Amino acid sequence: METRALKNPYPDYDGSPACTLALFDSQGKLTPQFAQRLSSKITELLAIMENGLRSADPRDCTSYTGWTGIALLYLHLHSVFGEPSFLLKAHDYVSRSLRCLTRRHDVTFLCGDAGPLAVAVVVHHRLQRVQEADEYLNRLLQFHLMVVKGSGGLPDELLYGRMGYLYSLVFINQQLGERIPLQYIQQICEAVLGSGENLSKRFGVRDQSPLMYEWHQEQYVGAAHGLSGIYYYLMQPGFLAAGAERVPSLVKPSVDYVCRLRLHSGNYPPCIGDDRDLLVHWCHGAPGVIYMLLQAYKTFGVPQYMEEALWCGELVWRFGLLKKGYGLCHGAAGNAYTFLALYRQTHDLKHLYRACMFADWCMNYGAHGCRTPDTPFSLFEGMAGTIYFLTDLLQPMKSKFPAFEV
Repeated sequence: METRALKNPYPDYDGSPACTLALFDSQGKLTPQFAQRLSSKITELLAIMENGLRSADPRDCTSYTGWTGIALLYLHLHSVFGEPSFLLKAHDYVSRSLRCLTRRHDVTFLCGDAGPLAVAVVVHHRLQRVQEADEYLNRLLQFHLMVVKGSGGLPDELLYGRMGYLYSLVFINQQLGERIPLQYIQQICEAVLGSGENLSKRFGVRDQSPLMYEWHQEQYVGAAHGLSGIYYYLMQPGFLAAGAERVPSLVKPSVDYVCRLRLHSGNYPPCIGDDRDLLVHWCHGAPGVIYMLLQAYKTFGVPQYMEEALWCGELVWRFGLLKKGYGLCHGAAGNAYTFLALYRQTHDLKHLYRACMFADWCMNYGAHGCRTPDTPFSLFEGMAGTIYFLTDLLQPMKSKFPAFEV
């Protein structure tokens, strides 16, 4: 495989207590020393990020590269540390976002107006400003009919499509309990299912994959624009109204089709028909596909899905420290979530150890000659995402890839 990774300098987990003594105990509880090192680095990087954000684009409201992503980070820091100043920071940044919404048809959590509105709902709810929280929720729900109908050529994927709006609703329910009725989520999933059936029929691939999706005329495979990200949501319990029969009959064979695309290395191609084995990113490649595999294992109990997920872990361990940097979308922090997902599923300390090693790499931020991203302090490309990961590592069993995992 051609690689865009730097050589992994860390010894792998050998199963001995000595290997993990400085990191965590036999139950996976972080040692006070390692937890303190993470916390200190979080504080240090936050100060650097705050300074760097002074020159950020004042008009970028998005979660992906803009102010909402920073608000989401502070909301997470507030959840983990309980520090009131973090919640006020989240309010400050989401308020900036609300002043510069795209006001276009961008309706997703990561790249559109749904992200700022959804984060605003949660921030105002935590501040006990009920009226404002309700107002932002109503504004968010005004997009619902347009999303279900797919007007304006809305795609189905996560970054710019229906699943990106769906995540906004899921995010609010995760944070505040079932505020949004499940039928809102089910209606979107029904529309995505219908869209996938139509495209599969149009391409004449129904026998191989009853569902098919494309973005900009390409059938992407990864989590951000592709099949695996869509199937991850369609397999969530209750997301399809009559899921009992259609998840096995439509989603499972489509997941199996993605599994057959796996490359010799254990990685997945960026698109159907493009077998270049280059990208080991959350957005394209095994680090994003793993969430579909683990959800398929939970849903159907087929050992093959777990085996393939473990292969993803092996690949990320070898090729996951990227020249592109330390971010979530295509960097070491995003790849490290692969290990946290495997750890939550298996409780195998090997995966927690590997996450800690990637954290060590991220804590040496800037020392590896990596590329500087276009938005160096943002949530999905830059430092904010790294801080988010280091914070999640403090509570590994509660960790979730931000703006994506249910």
